[in-house]
Parts: sequence; structure tokens; C-alpha cells
Amino acid sequence: MTNRLPVVGLGAVATCLFAVPALAAETKIDAADTAFMVVATALVLLMTLPGLALFYAGMVRKKNVLATMAQSLAATAIVSLLWLVLGYSLAFRGSGPLIGDASAAMLAPIGLDSVSKLAGTIPEMLFCAYQMTFAVITCALVGGATAERMKFSAFCLFCALWLFIVYIPSAHWVWGGGFLAEWGLIDFAGGTVVHINAGVAGLVAALMLGQRMGYRRENLAPFDLSMAFVGLGLLWVGWFGFNGGSALGIGSRAIYAIVATHFSACAGALVWSGLEWVHNGRPSVLGLISGAVAGLGTITPASGFVLPWHGIIIGALAGGVCFWTSTALKARLGYDDTLDVFGVHGVGGVLGTLLAGVFATASVSATAGQAGVSGLLEGNAHQLAVQAAGVAIVTLWCVAGTAIALKIVDLLVGLRVSPDDERLGLDLALHGESLHP
Repeated sequence: MTNRLPVVGLGAVATCLFAVPALAAETKIDAADTAFMVVATALVLLMTLPGLALFYAGMVRKKNVLATMAQSLAATAIVSLLWLVLGYSLAFRGSGPLIGDASAAMLAPIGLDSVSKLAGTIPEMLFCAYQMTFAVITCALVGGATAERMKFSAFCLFCALWLFIVYIPSAHWVWGGGFLAEWGLIDFAGGTVVHINAGVAGLVAALMLGQRMGYRRENLAPFDLSMAFVGLGLLWVGWFGFNGGSALGIGSRAIYAIVATHFSACAGALVWSGLEWVHNGRPSVLGLISGAVAGLGTITPASGFVLPWHGIIIGALAGGVCFWTSTALKARLGYDDTLDVFGVHGVGGVLGTLLAGVFATASVSATAGQAGVSGLLEGNAHQLAVQAAGVAIVTLWCVAGTAIALKIVDLLVGLRVSPDDERLGLDLALHGESLHP
């Protein structure tokens, strides 16, 4: 900290919040790792803006395009500011089994030379920013399940509540030194924290809001799949920062994660499209991009623990399982998950987290003086059991926490737009704007 005499009142507060510690003469910070993580942070933010915004907007109807994009921007702004205020501290500071502490509220104690114990070669402020982008996209993903019928005010309030009720506790359990980390759960880049949370929350929200007007009776076809295709491209490239950056530094493990991620996306796209071709007589662009996202999401928890060719198997399984969930199971159960957040991200997160316990290869995650993590194929059945327990705990917490958050939002502002607003379209009804004719 800076050498200041103690002050009282507002001066003390100002000193705590705004004084920046001087750079130490010797630092643990590695320039190459820092540069790599700056790029990874930018790539993950790119996944939400504009990647997810375009991906989602291209799959809704024209009258709801701007409202859908606005949700991604709102999630980015709300979650980012709350992450600074208290979110980062509760998730990644402290050593409690269930939640962190408030020691880094407003990021006050993080100085120029601060390094997190969880990322020892990059500035802690960069680690904080990188983790912030994960929280941002997780909240934004949930909005895809309730697209075309949820109030903008309700979504904004939900993001704020859900961040603290669901996302932050689970992030601490898995990545911040909480009890699931102590149990040995492996989740390289967010199978539980991001994808299971987003998918399960999306399903709960879709059930609580109910089906869209005209669901399965009217034409609810996507407005512009070319927008969704561009969004997929941005997501795909951004995922290299999402998974590769989770190594928290440049090295072979990051490269392995990136390569496995790419192969998984390719396999997912081909399997989903192939099944669609067999089932419907022709492949669709929507099927190709959905399969790619399924492959990307499913490899996420395993990416830093498996060999590149494992990514092909994981992606192929993702394409098949997520295709069945998003078509046959969804039709059978009748829920209206607008953009298949549960079918792709929720189911993919569960599948990928379990498969990490199957395919984890010790040599990939081994470091100097520390053995890597092995899975079922290397004789470690215990790891698969830990993965299954982690999936169950995060899922149950997400169901309960999401229902509570939505109920509070419903009591305060209401969840769903009026029937007249839904018919008119959320662009005009909520924002007073529309695309050109």
C-alpha cells in the first residue's frame, strides 16, 4: 500500500478506494502470460459483444431482434459493475468452503503488483477482468431461453440477483477454493459454473414464464440466420480465449485446450447436421451452427485435461445428445426454451463435466512437482464419481436459486410482457425502436 498517515472520515474511505499501491521492485508477473491473458480476456468479451448478441438476434423474429441484442449489452454492463463492487471478492477471495469474503470489495486492495494465489503469473486485476467476462456471458446466455417474452426490466433485475444467488457461489465452490474444488472436481473452463448454470436457469425461467404466444401453432422461424452464422464465428474464435485462456498463461496446456476445442466444435457440427439430414431429409444451417455450439460447450470443462483427439469423441457425443434433447425431448415435454439454452448448454455442460471424468489424461495437466488428473480411462473411477456429485450439487442449487430470483423479480416488476406487447414485438413495445422494413 502507499505510505500514508491514517486519516479519518471520508478521507479514509477515499484512501482505501482510490490509492494505488506502488509497483514492487520484484514481481511474479510474467510478461508473456500477461499478454496472452489480455488477448484471452478480449476474446471472451467478444463472445458476448457482439458474438452472442448476433447469434441470438439472428434466431428470433424480426420484431424482437433489437430487444434480444439489448439483453446481451445490459448483462455486460450490469454484471461488470457488480463484479467490481463485490462479485469478484465473494467468488475469488477468501478460503471459505461456501463463499469468499469482502476483502476486495470495489477492488480496493488490488494494486499494480498484486497477484492472485489462483493465477500466480499475471496481475490480479487482469485475472479479475478475465473472470468477469465469464460471469457476463453466463448471465447473457440465460436470456436466450426466455427471448421474445420477458420484460427488459425483469431481465436486468434477474441478472443482478442471479449473479449473487447462483453464479458467484458456484464459481467459488469450483474455481475459488470452495468445497467442490477441495473434493477434486475438475472443470477447466465452465461446464458447471457457466453451461450447467446457464442451461438449467434457462429451463427454469422458460417453465416459469410459459410458452410464447403461438408456440407450435404459428410460424416462429428465425429472422436472419446469416446473423446467427456470423455470431457463431465470433463465438467459435472467442472460445479459444474461453478455454485456452483458462490455463491462465501461455503454454502447451493452453494450446492443447484450444486444439481440442476446435476439433470438438467440428465434430459437433457434423454429427448434429448428419442426424438432421437423416431425420429430416436435408441438413440446415441452423443445425450446423447448433451442433458447433454444442461441441464448443461440451468440451469446455474437459478441454485442459484431455488429448486433442478426445475432443472429437466429446464433440460427436455432444452433437448427438444435444440434438436429441433440443428436438425430440423438447417436443415430448412441451417446454418453450426459445433458443435451446438448456438443450445445448445445460445438457452439454452435464455431458462434458462427466466426460472430463472419463477422458482426463494425467500428462496433460501435470506440472513440475505435481501429478496431473486422471480419469476413468486411466483407472481413476473416483474422479467420475466426483464429477457426478458436482453436477448434481450445482444443478440443484441452480434450480432453487433461479426459482427464488425469478419469484422476487415477478413480485417486484413482473416477468412477462403483456399479450399486446408480445404481439407487437419487444423492439417497439419495450424500446420504441425497430429494424428498417
